[in-house]
Amino acid sequence: MQKLFRAPFYVALLLALMFSPLLASAAPDDSSDQDQTAETTKPVDAPAALGSLQKRLDTIKQQVSTAKNDKSLSGLSDDALKLGSDADALGTALQPLRAQVQAKLDVLGPAPATGALPETPQVIKQRKDLNASKTALDNQIQQAGAIKTSANNLAAQIGGLRRDALKTQLALNTGSIFGSNFWSALTSPTDDDVERFGEYRQQMKDAWHLTWQPEWRVGSGLLLLAAILIGVFGSRVLDIPLAWLTPRWLPEGRLRRSFFAFATAAITIMTLGGAAKLFSLTFTRMPDVSEWVAETGELIVRLSIFSALIVGLGRSLLSIAHPSWRLPGIADPVAKTLDSFPKMLSAFILIFGLIEGINNLVGTSISVTLFGNGLSALLVAISAAFAPMRVNRLRRKLLAKGEQPEARSTLAGLLHLATSVMAFAIFVALVVGYVPLARFLTYELLWIGTVVACLYTLMHLAIDLSESLFSPSTASGRLLKHSLSLNDRHLSLAATLLSAVAKTVLLLTAVTLLLGGNFGTTTPLEIFSKVVDVWGGKGLEHLNIIPAHMVNALIFLIVGWYVLRSARRWLDNDFLPKTNMDRGMRASLVTLFSNVGLVLLILVTLSVLGIEWNRLAWIVSALSVGIGFGLQEIVKNFISGLILLTERPVKVGDLVSIGGVEGDIRRINVRATELQLSDRSTVIVPNSQFISQNVRNATMGNAQGVATIALTFPLDIDPEEVRNMLLEAYEAHDSIMETPAPSVSFSQLGPDGIVLSVTGYVNSPRVVSRTKSDLLYEILKKLREAGVSLSRTQTMVLANMPERGVGNTVE
Repeated sequence: MQKLFRAPFYVALLLALMFSPLLASAAPDDSSDQDQTAETTKPVDAPAALGSLQKRLDTIKQQVSTAKNDKSLSGLSDDALKLGSDADALGTALQPLRAQVQAKLDVLGPAPATGALPETPQVIKQRKDLNASKTALDNQIQQAGAIKTSANNLAAQIGGLRRDALKTQLALNTGSIFGSNFWSALTSPTDDDVERFGEYRQQMKDAWHLTWQPEWRVGSGLLLLAAILIGVFGSRVLDIPLAWLTPRWLPEGRLRRSFFAFATAAITIMTLGGAAKLFSLTFTRMPDVSEWVAETGELIVRLSIFSALIVGLGRSLLSIAHPSWRLPGIADPVAKTLDSFPKMLSAFILIFGLIEGINNLVGTSISVTLFGNGLSALLVAISAAFAPMRVNRLRRKLLAKGEQPEARSTLAGLLHLATSVMAFAIFVALVVGYVPLARFLTYELLWIGTVVACLYTLMHLAIDLSESLFSPSTASGRLLKHSLSLNDRHLSLAATLLSAVAKTVLLLTAVTLLLGGNFGTTTPLEIFSKVVDVWGGKGLEHLNIIPAHMVNALIFLIVGWYVLRSARRWLDNDFLPKTNMDRGMRASLVTLFSNVGLVLLILVTLSVLGIEWNRLAWIVSALSVGIGFGLQEIVKNFISGLILLTERPVKVGDLVSIGGVEGDIRRINVRATELQLSDRSTVIVPNSQFISQNVRNATMGNAQGVATIALTFPLDIDPEEVRNMLLEAYEAHDSIMETPAPSVSFSQLGPDGIVLSVTGYVNSPRVVSRTKSDLLYEILKKLREAGVSLSRTQTMVLANMPERGVGNTVE
């Protein structure tokens, strides 16, 4: 299979053998005797017949412009072919009439020369009438030929429209691949297909013979030999210096592994693509080459480059020769099992593209186009199902031997499942008879897989290159650090920024390719143009929901949601913590980014789906009515949330008190704010309350906490001694700030005792309670050691006096 891919000419021979019944020349049967033209021919009303034919041609053209389905186009194609046949029959019928007129002119002979005996007036008039009739018949025959040519060209154009329509009419049932209609392109090809393929084969033969003419023979031999040598041995030869230079030129780290994978894929593309270009030049460099041969050469080069990309990605990601440099976490047995899969898939892709390209180039019938699409989709489905089946069989063998297979990541499992499901869907579509659907799924499978593999490789290269460029341990990082006077934190921040920019560009390019690309046809210039068009808003003006747009919208929604989550995680965990912003500001920025990104994601997804912006006016009108009645609270809280995030009267991490509830702000959402209380419970407060009510922010502006303790002492104590003990306890505590210094005030003097109030400042209100508890322990300890007690509350107890005994008398 690898030789088949590396020698595209043999693929062309395979196609020729595959389509041999179609490519066989249908030689006309000239053995039958031709009947002589009758002397008398039935009169033909040529002007009326020509007018009728022209009217039919105009009617078919008008109907073609309004045809909506394949059945209508098929009927119009038959009508155009019938019209061409009728025009040809009319021209054939006029030929005997012209022959009769010419015979009469031959009987009259040429007009007499000057000076000869003049003809009679009757003869002059007869010759003039015969010449006029001959001219009219020539014009009518020419007009009939023009109508025939226009009708045949119109039939060819309708065939092209039908082939293009097959790419979007996914619900069209064209017959199962096991039916006789599918194989009729080989068993009973039409005369038109046989003629077109015969002409194509003849042009290829002429190009082959022209290539080996004496004046071109040496150059053709050298080009063909160079193509074979470069295609077979080029990548193997260049892999040797690459493996030798990579560990010697690049610093230690992951950059060696990602660069080696990227360089391996690039070498494969250059060698195999260059070999295909040399092979094409072998047969297309002559000035007399036909247009079909030149376009076939360009088609081979484009498809070979894309197929080389498949082989290169397989070689770089599997890395059979250098397992320690393998980029994904794939075990050696699995990698060796999958080694032949990229080569087999690339060969099928080359065949796939050549079949469809030649069909479009030659302008074959719909049956041949469907046969080529169905057969190509079948080959790709077999190749796509081949890899998961071999991996599953290998895992079962390992389990049977008692060995534990490698742990499969979630992403790898999703790719495995998606590939299997897609291959099964292609098989089912082909068996049921939906060949256009199978072709569409095949295109999506190939293109999405290729773009994801390229994105995976380039993403790792961008991240590793950014980290290596700004790493303090590399020469480039040390140069930047000393020349720009940067510290390690700045270098880390620059590396994070550069990798984020690179990943954003790669993701944008990948999304653009997924939405509008195609294998074998997307060039770097087209990629750049598509990116510019997306940023310019093109393609978002019309409402045209078709299956392809729905798939694109789903892809964009999934990728956009993943990108939004990744960007939010990157801001929250990687980039913003390296700045000097406080935690509340970082949380506000992340929340704002998420809200704006979500709105943009929804709007752009609707645009990709084909919904015009002006079509959403009725939705806005309906929402305005709903907002006026039932959604006003939601909108009020939403606007209040935006005010909180922008004006920031409170922020994440603040200790606030609102409505008798005090807690820390943990999250400011779109509608409400979450407060965490001291018992770890959460209170949900609507955002509008923070705007309309009085809120105490205990930590706003780096507020300090105050630890104040009031104690009551007996009247007989020494106030100065007690004051000094209280100040010593406060000054000895680590949480009490030196500035402002702690102080003791004589608060009250009453019958119950002396009230002394001691005050000290701490760096945060959150530590006031813990600090007061520690101080009370220390103060009571000092008071007990000094023999000073706190004042006791004086109470008056009223008791009843005992009653005197009865009979007692007072003397």
